[in-house]
Amino acid sequence: MRILKIAGVTGRMSALEYRRSSGGGIVALTSDFTADEVPMRTMSKREPTAEEVKDLLFAWRAVKHVKSNAIVLVKDGELLGMGAGQPSRVDSVSIALKKASDRASGSVLGSDAFFPFPDGVELAAKAGVTAIIEPGGSKRDEDAIKVADEYNMAMVFTGMRHFKH
Repeated sequence: MRILKIAGVTGRMSALEYRRSSGGGIVALTSDFTADEVPMRTMSKREPTAEEVKDLLFAWRAVKHVKSNAIVLVKDGELLGMGAGQPSRVDSVSIALKKASDRASGSVLGSDAFFPFPDGVELAAKAGVTAIIEPGGSKRDEDAIKVADEYNMAMVFTGMRHFKH
């Protein structure tokens, strides 16, 4: 047995999540946090409104519990649509928009990971999504931010990725 110690990590063993695979496995820290602990950094030209911030924080909590390429749409504290388990993030956005239907307009979007391409951001914008919360960290973050700015969307990065695969 090998025990790895990670510098700067404290807390209970339950704060670790394990996934087994053929020939090995992975261990990741769970993303336990309170709303006050979420580091929201506005990347777009437009700051989110107070109402959007409430919904963005709710979306961030909700998307944590959705698997792989997770997208949620939230408006007024209500989860309107969810897309997940797709090999493409834009497909997850499309599913969430379909589930939300016409209620997607004026909603915010939570994503469990960064947008590797700006197409998902544009699809959401065209449906009327007003703000996005995501970890950031893509080589193409600037492309996604540019699309958000073109559609006057607020985009915030958390710097932390959820782990649910």
